[in-house]
Amino acid sequence: MSDAQLEILASRAGLAVDWIDANGRPQKVEPRVLRAVLAGLGHAADNDQEIAHSLGQLQALQEHRHLPPLLTVDIGQGLDLARYFPPLTHCQVQLEDGASLQLQLDEGSVLPGSLPVGYHAAHIEDEHFILAVAPERCYSVADAMHQAVPRAWGLSVQAYALRRSGDGGLGDTQALEELARQAAERGADALAISPLHAMFSNDPQRYSPYSPSSRLFLNSLYAAPAAILGERAWRIAVESCDLAEPLQALEKLPLIDWPAAAKAKQQALRALYEGFCQGEHPLHQDFASYRQAAGEALENHCRFEAIQALRVARGEDPDWRHWPSHWRHPGSPALAQLAREQAHDIGFHAFCQWLIARCLERVQNAARSSGMGIGLIADLAVGADGGGSQAWSRQDQLLAQLTVGAPPDILNRQGQSWGISAFSPEGLQRNGFQAFIEMLRANFAHAGGLRIDHVMGLQRLWVIPLGAAPCDGAYLHYPVDDLLRLLALESHRHQAIVLGEDLGTVPDGLREKLTTRAMLGMRVLLFEQDHGCHFKPILDWPDNALATSSTHDLPTLNGWWRGRDIDWNQHLGLVDDSTARQWREHRQRERDGLRHALARDPQNFREPFDETDQVLDASVRFLGHTRAPLVLLPLEDALGIDEQANLPGTVEGHPNWRRRLAGSARRLLDDSDAARRLEQLARARQQAHERDR
Repeated sequence: MSDAQLEILASRAGLAVDWIDANGRPQKVEPRVLRAVLAGLGHAADNDQEIAHSLGQLQALQEHRHLPPLLTVDIGQGLDLARYFPPLTHCQVQLEDGASLQLQLDEGSVLPGSLPVGYHAAHIEDEHFILAVAPERCYSVADAMHQAVPRAWGLSVQAYALRRSGDGGLGDTQALEELARQAAERGADALAISPLHAMFSNDPQRYSPYSPSSRLFLNSLYAAPAAILGERAWRIAVESCDLAEPLQALEKLPLIDWPAAAKAKQQALRALYEGFCQGEHPLHQDFASYRQAAGEALENHCRFEAIQALRVARGEDPDWRHWPSHWRHPGSPALAQLAREQAHDIGFHAFCQWLIARCLERVQNAARSSGMGIGLIADLAVGADGGGSQAWSRQDQLLAQLTVGAPPDILNRQGQSWGISAFSPEGLQRNGFQAFIEMLRANFAHAGGLRIDHVMGLQRLWVIPLGAAPCDGAYLHYPVDDLLRLLALESHRHQAIVLGEDLGTVPDGLREKLTTRAMLGMRVLLFEQDHGCHFKPILDWPDNALATSSTHDLPTLNGWWRGRDIDWNQHLGLVDDSTARQWREHRQRERDGLRHALARDPQNFREPFDETDQVLDASVRFLGHTRAPLVLLPLEDALGIDEQANLPGTVEGHPNWRRRLAGSARRLLDDSDAARRLEQLARARQQAHERDR
């Protein structure tokens, strides 16, 4: 078998045969791995004949010069169409606003760059395509704050961790609304939240917010139905199911019992739906309007949920990849019959989506009306479960036979497999980036900003065949310039900022592309140090990235200072005693380095200056004085909590995604430590603004 031909096929399919690891060492993907990854991409390569056939198919596509359904271009820039049309060809363009323009390609077959920002329908000869004209940059923090040199601040919170009376055992949108109002009163301009993506309603054991069923829809467990339908309707639904006492018991638990809380809430939601369907309700029309506007995508998601429920009830595999063939594709005629038979159940799932969408809309309205310049910042997971709703409904655009992860590096010597699927670059281009655009719109819908988890995925992703070890993967390249243009265009249309989580191994040139587009990177205090444990001075922090103290995958500041992450790793046997001892010795050097950096400002410490509270206070002020346009302080660090939300590398043993905050969301920021730190942060941000403007 010709390895040379195999490598040519891999390269033409967008795979990096040669790559550089986190240690700067050149690596080469083995032939057996290339064959497996290529199979996941839909290019058979098990023998010379299959390689030749797959190469021929790719070559035919390239030579056919097939005009894609959507092309992107920057505003003011011409679009080179020489591959598709001869010079001086006439072109008719229907603008978004309905106006029609008659244009002509120039002598180089370039369409003039005279079109406004937006999606426009272009007709040339017998062909047509959508031309997406992107603004030069995204809507920025400066735009949101109406300041040339913004120094904004906000909080970040794990939404499920919030508490309020009557929440049924996990945080909901009403608690989020209460927190947003409290934060706005103290001067916050943003509230960044954990992902609220739709999960698997028939499998409440799966609750990691970064492994959703779909990034197009929302997790209805976060809905606060009383906020939309009234307290009486919700109380009647709860009482009809005898759930009042169980829900109260769930509220009192120190950790979220996701399966029990999900089962109880779904039972109450079904009772609420039955009541809603009976008689005339003033919100029937709003529900119908929502359902019509959400269209095919919502219908497919709700059908998916209904089919999974049927199969679970029968004891059958709920993964759509194992469904009978007549259900495996959303457009199957058999599904139309099923939809008629399961209309009521499908309607219930649509009702739940309507409820959570209206609830989240209410939170964003409350945040903005309370004075926030940005409001909610939604979190976009890097992928969705290959067995989930989004992968089923967009099969040609998602890679359900590959999972996303990371190659072995210094921190993870075995590499990582995240158990989620990614977009297909070929499928996106073939379908006019439909799945990417609809996902952006869904996540911008009720937010003033969007955080993109693992933003490096816009340029390349480490993809692994199902069942393979994380090291047996390869980097898959994406049309990054097209994706960034579409992201800037949707940011502009929704007037929402974009944050890119660029922690880890970042491909060359990506940060420069993000900066050009006014997409903020991310800098974490705990990482802003060199190998000698010297922390970066305040004025050396960049002005093209947000600043934060920690993230959901890292220890809190208090936990880091006390070594709680090391304690957990040692307790769970993830490191041996010798490694833990070396880790603690290194942490002591890190503590000394941070103390030294913080002590450069003499007002930061009073004797004794190694007190944890003083370190937290000083760290908050330190972040506030950086040149970051936006500082996001995790609520756990505002409160001084020592336990982290998630311990990467663990499934059991550590209560990932289950921790709840101790107090009511309405009173959390009245905590003396939190109140002091937020006041210090607000003052530091104002001083930084006055210094830098």
